Amino acid sequence: MPKTVLRLATAFSFTAAIITGMLFRCFNRDIYLTLAVTSGTTAWHLGIRLLAGLLFNITMKNRADYTKKWFQLRSWEKPLYQFLNVKAWKNKMPTYNPETFSPKNHTWDEIAQAMCQSELVHETNMLLSFAPLIAVRWFGSFYVFLLTSIGGCIFDLVFVIMQRYNRARVIKIALKKRQMRHNE
Repeated sequence: MPKTVLRLATAFSFTAAIITGMLFRCFNRDIYLTLAVTSGTTAWHLGIRLLAGLLFNITMKNRADYTKKWFQLRSWEKPLYQFLNVKAWKNKMPTYNPETFSPKNHTWDEIAQAMCQSELVHETNMLLSFAPLIAVRWFGSFYVFLLTSIGGCIFDLVFVIMQRYNRARVIKIALKKRQMRHNE
C-alpha cells in the first residue's frame, strides 16, 4: 500500500475508534460499540504495520544478511510458489516504498538486503495480527477477532511469499554483478 494511503487510513480508523468509543460511552448504543471495535481493530492492523516497519528501519536500516539460514529457500518453496502461481500476481501487489527496491537507486545487493528486512517486517506483522484476540476478554465476539486476525496474517503472508519468491532471482543477479566486478 502506498505510504500516504496507509497513513491516512490508519489515522482515520484511529480517529473513528475514539469518536465512536466516546459516542458509546455517552449514549450506550450497540452500534457505537460495534463501530468503535471495528475501527479500533482496523487501526491496530494498519498502525502495527507502520510501527513494525519503522522499528525495523531504525534498527536494521535495510541491511539484513541474506546469506543467513532464515532467508534461504527451503526445498518445498519452489513447488509451492509454482502451485500458487506467484509469478502471475507478484507484480500486481502494492509496494509501500518502491524506491527501496529500485535498481536505479540501489545495487542488487542492497535490494536483496531490503527484501530480507521487508520479509521480517511482514513475518512480525503476521504474529502481531493475533494481538487483537486479547480484546475478546472485554468485547466477546471471539470469531470476529479471530477472522480479522487470520485475515491480517494472510495479508502479510502474501508479501512474505512475494519477497521470498523474488529474492532468489535478485540474489542471483547480485552475485553475478559482484563476480563481474571481481573479474575486472
